[in-house]
Amino acid sequence: MTRRISIRAARVLPAVVAAGVLVPVAAGAAPAATTPQVSCTSDKAGLAAKLQQDITAALASRKGTVAVGLHDRTTNTTCSLRATSSYDSASVVKVTVLATLLWDAKKTNRYLTTREANLATAMITKSDNAATTSLWKQLGTTKVKGFLKAAGMTRTVPGSGGYWGLTQINVQDEQKLLSLVTAKNSVLSDNSRAYILKLMGKVVSSQRWGTPAGAPSSVAVHVKNGWLERSTHGWRVHSIGAFQGGGHDYTISVLTHGNSTMSYGVDTIQAVARAIHKDLTPTAPAASRYTPTSTPREAFVAVPQK
Repeated sequence: MTRRISIRAARVLPAVVAAGVLVPVAAGAAPAATTPQVSCTSDKAGLAAKLQQDITAALASRKGTVAVGLHDRTTNTTCSLRATSSYDSASVVKVTVLATLLWDAKKTNRYLTTREANLATAMITKSDNAATTSLWKQLGTTKVKGFLKAAGMTRTVPGSGGYWGLTQINVQDEQKLLSLVTAKNSVLSDNSRAYILKLMGKVVSSQRWGTPAGAPSSVAVHVKNGWLERSTHGWRVHSIGAFQGGGHDYTISVLTHGNSTMSYGVDTIQAVARAIHKDLTPTAPAASRYTPTSTPREAFVAVPQK
C-alpha cells in the first residue's frame, strides 16, 4: 500500500533586492507566507517517512528557495517540494535541447549528422554554450515547443530572444523529462534515450557536482547541471540526475534560486542529494559514495542584465 507523508519544510525568510544585492528581510517585517511541505510516498515501509524527514533536515538551515523531485521506480517512491514553481533554467535546459533534436530527427527517421553529434557532445559533456546556441537556432522555439507538448512538459516555457538559459523550468517537468530518458516510451526512441544517458554519463569531472553527491559506486550516474546569476533571485543553481544500479532506478531534480553565491547553491543541492542516496541505499559503505569536486565548474550562460 502506498503511504503518503508530509512534514513542513524549514521556513525561508523572504528577501528583497537592494542595489542589485539580495538582502534577507528581518523576521517579522512581513507576514510569513505558507511554507510548502516536502511530500513523499513509497511502497516500501518506512522509506517515505525517512526520506521526508531527511530532506527536510537537509534544508532546515538553508536560505533561498529550493524545489525537489525524486522518483524511484524500484520502490515506487516519490518525493516533491515546490514541484510546479518556475526557475530560470540555466544550462539544465541543454538536456531538453538534445531531446528535442533527437525527437525531431526521429520524425523523419534520420540519424544525427556529424556536426549535430559533435555539437550535442560538447553541449552535454562540457556544457558548451556556443554549441547549445547553434542547436537552439537550428531547432527554433517552434520545434522545442513541439517536443515539450509531446513530452507532457506543459509548464516549461522556452526562453525568448535566443536566451535559452532563461527557459522557465520546474521540477515536475524535469522529472517527466528524466522519466522519458530512462524508460521506454513513444516520444524518444530507445537509441535516443541511450544516447542522452551516454552523454550525461560522460560529463567532465568539474561538472559532476550536485545530484550525484553521495551516490554509491554501484550506481551509474548521469547528470546535467546549470547556474547563472541575475540582479533578482541571486544565483540560480540546479542539478538533475538519473541513477541506476544497486537495486534502484531513480531520478532526482533539485532547482534553487535566491542563493548568495554559486557555491552556496551547490552545497544546498548536495545536502539534499546525500540524504536521498543514503536513504535509498543505506547499506552502501561511506567510502564507496561519490564525493564531487571541491571546485565545481559550469558554463556561464548569457542573459540580459535584469
